[in-house]
Amino acid sequence: MNRSTLSLFGAVAALAAVTGFATVTAPSGGTGTTKSAGTAAARLPVERSGLLCPAPSSSDLAETAYTSFTPKGGAANAKPGTAELVPVTVAGKPAKKPVITLKEPGRPVTATANGGESPALVGTADGALAPGWAAQQTTKVSGEGAGRGLFGLSCSAPDTEFWFPGVSTAETRQDYVHLTNPDNSAAVADVELYGPQGVIKSDAGEGITVPPHATVPVLLSTLSATKVNDATVHVTTRAGRVGAAVQALEDKVGGDWLTASADPAPGVVLPAVPADATSVRLVVFAPGEADADLKVKLAGANGSLTPAGAETLHVKSRMTASLDLGNVTRGEAGALVLSPSEGTRRTPVVAALRVVRGLKDKQEVAYVPATAPVGARSSVADNRAQGSVLSLTAPGAAGEVRVTASAGSQGGAPVTRTFKVKAGATLSVAAPVPTGLKGSYALTAESVSGGPVHAARILTLMEDRVPMFTVQPMPDDKGTVVVPRARNDLSVLDVRARD
Repeated sequence: MNRSTLSLFGAVAALAAVTGFATVTAPSGGTGTTKSAGTAAARLPVERSGLLCPAPSSSDLAETAYTSFTPKGGAANAKPGTAELVPVTVAGKPAKKPVITLKEPGRPVTATANGGESPALVGTADGALAPGWAAQQTTKVSGEGAGRGLFGLSCSAPDTEFWFPGVSTAETRQDYVHLTNPDNSAAVADVELYGPQGVIKSDAGEGITVPPHATVPVLLSTLSATKVNDATVHVTTRAGRVGAAVQALEDKVGGDWLTASADPAPGVVLPAVPADATSVRLVVFAPGEADADLKVKLAGANGSLTPAGAETLHVKSRMTASLDLGNVTRGEAGALVLSPSEGTRRTPVVAALRVVRGLKDKQEVAYVPATAPVGARSSVADNRAQGSVLSLTAPGAAGEVRVTASAGSQGGAPVTRTFKVKAGATLSVAAPVPTGLKGSYALTAESVSGGPVHAARILTLMEDRVPMFTVQPMPDDKGTVVVPRARNDLSVLDVRARD
């Protein structure tokens, strides 16, 4: 029987070509005749990355700022590359010009748009601009009513599955899940709703077609006549991939974007609860076949404590549970940490917070999903000279992170500071500001030592005595991929006849 064997190097190179995330280069000095000898895997910068930003607002009063940024040091010896965000196309019409183009790492670029006609954006970065590429859209809507507020969103990569606990189909809410397709073929998505009693039956959420390079907003209250205050949305794709984000609008407290929760896990961290929060509501969903029994802790400045009357939360399988925590922070910024109760199963969950600041008719709302650790590196764009607060939480062992404030979009020199976070505590600090800042800037956090640290940025803009704010999580930017090391072995490509 004839057999041909592909070397490990060749297999990895083929995988890299398919994914577009990394290219494997043969080690220098190889003769091509030595047999393959794999060593420890290498972590290499990605060579291409993609982001999607949903349509920012339908309000004529909307003022949107876009910021694009890649941190320095991501890919040594890489080609310069480009990073562009372009509007989604309309069938039969040519692609439009980029809304924002980034040409060098280390300094953000910005663009603005006004009104309610701004489209969704899709884009790619390659070369030296691909590792850690981040983009932010920040929209301020003045006035009163459901559309008022500060809507901040870190543009995200496309995927095939998303969890959004914290949505609602109540009369006081208008929640839209925006589905954006970056690819050349149509995507088909399913949108499922789960309330306190389990799945909310609906046929309208099945088989939603998202055309190539297009976006489709789905009003969640149209999927079912059932009205629930706290629900969970599960987005999956049958074909293709999409970007997904929920825009939540409330009658009296404005609105904001809700991004996907971190992947289901037995323990989760929800960072960046402001010190002056007047109302905090926790929403949790257990996607597996087992119930979850969770301990609820507030990680404050000096360690963790248990909120009185809210020590535990029982979450039934495939049902949404909620817990009203009131003004749980009591003047001290913190983070919610959920972990399995002692003696119970380690059941994975997803979670989010609804956070309100202000009183009476001067309230504003934001949403905080469960967030993965900073990991190797994470960046968030569109920071201002005032109003940017960095929240760092070490749920277990103490941790140390290095934070760099980039050069400003219009001028200024980078500044780097190192922060130590106590075990089980939250450090809330004014974000470092570049020297001589002009314009806006980006923050990049890197793990230095100790245990995992979870981070988020709170951006606040005061408007008519309303503390408009938005919270952007800072999980690992996945700017590198693990690639096995191997040497060329051309001899294994020999085709030999064997009995």
